[in-house]
Amino acid sequence: MAMEAGVLAGGKAEMGGQVLYRKWRPQRFEEVIGQEHVTRTLQRALIAGRIAHAYLFAGPRGTGKTTTARILAKAVNCTGDPGPAGRPCNICPACQAINEGRAVDLIEIDAASNRGIDEIRDLRERVRFAPAEFRYKVYIIDEVHMLTPEAFNALLKTLEEPPEHVIFILATTEPQRIPPTVLSRCQRFDFRRVRVSDVVRRLEAIAQAEGLQATHEALEWIARSTTGSVRDAESLLDQLLVYGREGKLDVAEVQAVLGLRGTEQVAHFVEALIDRDLPRGLRLIQQLADEGVDLRQFNRELVAYLRNLLFLAVTQGAAEQLEVPQEMVEVMRAQVPRTKVTDLTAWLRRFSELDAELRTGWYGQLPLELAMVESVLPVPATAPEVPPAVRTLSTDVPPVRTGAPPRGTPPAVPRPAGTMARASEGPAVEVEPVRRGEAAPASPPAGPVDLEYVRSVWPQVVEGVRPRNPSVQALLHSSACQPVAVEGQVVVLGFRYAFHKGKVEEVQNRRLVEEVLSRVLRGNYGIRCVLQESDPAANRRRQAAERQQAQRDPRVQAAANIFNARIVDVQATDQGEPSGG
Repeated sequence: MAMEAGVLAGGKAEMGGQVLYRKWRPQRFEEVIGQEHVTRTLQRALIAGRIAHAYLFAGPRGTGKTTTARILAKAVNCTGDPGPAGRPCNICPACQAINEGRAVDLIEIDAASNRGIDEIRDLRERVRFAPAEFRYKVYIIDEVHMLTPEAFNALLKTLEEPPEHVIFILATTEPQRIPPTVLSRCQRFDFRRVRVSDVVRRLEAIAQAEGLQATHEALEWIARSTTGSVRDAESLLDQLLVYGREGKLDVAEVQAVLGLRGTEQVAHFVEALIDRDLPRGLRLIQQLADEGVDLRQFNRELVAYLRNLLFLAVTQGAAEQLEVPQEMVEVMRAQVPRTKVTDLTAWLRRFSELDAELRTGWYGQLPLELAMVESVLPVPATAPEVPPAVRTLSTDVPPVRTGAPPRGTPPAVPRPAGTMARASEGPAVEVEPVRRGEAAPASPPAGPVDLEYVRSVWPQVVEGVRPRNPSVQALLHSSACQPVAVEGQVVVLGFRYAFHKGKVEEVQNRRLVEEVLSRVLRGNYGIRCVLQESDPAANRRRQAAERQQAQRDPRVQAAANIFNARIVDVQATDQGEPSGG
């Protein structure tokens, strides 16, 4: 608590009308909570005089990246007595100028709104000038991943040969979007989400200084709902300061303001999942919607609860690393023997996908209800299943009417199961074509999946990727990509172009494809990307395999029999399936 007391003592000098996260912003390295691995390294580097020309602060929002950057800017320009705690002193003119926001040699740039090459070219012109009053001119570029590729190239020129009087501090929440050439020229520090217990201690100190009597449980609710973001937690506390009755704050008021529900409600919902009790689960969702509960927040609590349940199931009841009340740990331990790790994994994957759908709120509680139905029912509620080979019969084949068959015409092919055939008492039977996409998806084989089955369901994977990333969907079309092998739980994808292969191998794109593939195959599957052979012999082998596959296809055989045709050429359609002509 000594640390917080020091922070709050400094904060009281600020304007009374400021929001809490600015009023109590840390002013020294020791006051930044949960990032000791960063602050200690920076302090020792300052003592040793090892100051880099460029730093990269990466991590989730609200964890102290910009705050630490401002403290570092003060420390490198501090002219006061460092004292036992080291720099910054927060007393010298340089420290006071930065604290008061009037330092001309500290330039903060928002890359989200200054992302073009013109802004970076202007920056390159200005860095050549010496500092006006400090030892170093410090540039803090926030959300640096928003810069355009051209702007990154311009910035790279400055980072390669930086002036001695300039320090760059780049902050980002998405370091994977920064070019490797820029990353290699920065000292990188990764900020972590702050533990719930550390956030609670911080909130307790602020609440005490603000004269708010808040219960420990209420502050825990705030800390857990902000998922390790100190700034978000302080902003919520600022909002609740106004709502609290006569300077008091309890759990009920936190839940009322934030639209939350107790962990007991989440536990009841999980009970319905475990018992496969669909009516009870749907009634609970309707009750939450009627009470005006934030369903997106409820879903987040549900995902966190399922994650903790999975942790207990895998670690056989070890709960030391779970930041949840002991009474809830006991409830979870009672649920673990009645669940399976495979079920928990499937539920986690399904409900974690709902965040984007629930954010818009266009369909109310429907996404949550659909997820409940799909999680409880053993098989998705779709049309009767049909064999994979007849799943997407082309609409190019015209309807065939069979009254008195012409001479030499083979018997009509029986209609596959699952189509909407209509029997009549007369001799004539009208056979309508099956529209593409109307039939149900193929069911997975009883044993391990093989390449033939993966290829049969690959169009479903491609279509499943489209709503979330149309660009990735275009890379997966059969003209550029197709499954070439199955190695256990890994599907090998063959690409014709190295560019397509590289884009799919990017972390976010790879995770998306694996997620959709696992959902379609109903298991945990990964992908491995390879370049297809381009030599003539390999092409001949591939064409021969495609011809054999087309000849075995019942649809092709049916068309050949009906029209007395033969296979001339085999081409991949836009759905990735062979067609004969």
